[in-house]
Amino acid sequence: SKKKGLSFEEKRVRMMEIFFETKDVFQLKDIEKIAPKEKGITSMSVKEILQSLVDDGMVDTDRIGTSNYFWAFPSKALHARKRKLEELESQFAESSQKKEALQKSIEKSKIGREDTAERAALIEELAALRQKKEQLKAEIDKYRECDPDVVEEMRQTNKIAKEAANRWTDNIFSIKSWAKRKFGFEESRIDKSFGIPEDLDYID
Repeated sequence: SKKKGLSFEEKRVRMMEIFFETKDVFQLKDIEKIAPKEKGITSMSVKEILQSLVDDGMVDTDRIGTSNYFWAFPSKALHARKRKLEELESQFAESSQKKEALQKSIEKSKIGREDTAERAALIEELAALRQKKEQLKAEIDKYRECDPDVVEEMRQTNKIAKEAANRWTDNIFSIKSWAKRKFGFEESRIDKSFGIPEDLDYID
């Protein structure tokens, strides 16, 4: 089956990993080489992903001479994320309060009264606020994915999975070696009998 590509947010997280893990400064051309090889991000999308992180204040950039340089450190990214989260949470709280006030107004307007233009307007505004609330929740979740702690957790999970895969690969090689010594089987016969890929190897 065709391998599913990375989502936009997954690419953003992996791009931040490059900066957090190396703590280095890069030019665009450097990232276009590193991202596909180490993070599975296509070189064609590197510029767009990088610009989105710059726009959100997650990555810093500066022009020196004729070249643009990019960098991001966990401490700066964490502070920027916290400021953005505080801003979004403030907007969220304000919208929630307004929504509650509008809900009370709508309930009050129902008592002994028919539907009015004012009530219809309040319902429309309430619907708009609910939509705004969902947008703010999505924004908060987006910045949570770029949290250096989350990125580090993902890196550790990947490391454990890699070690487990290499451990099983080592076990397979050991069993194949034993079978060749014990029964004189050819390696190709063992691979074919047990569905082992010919290019099976350790993960770097």
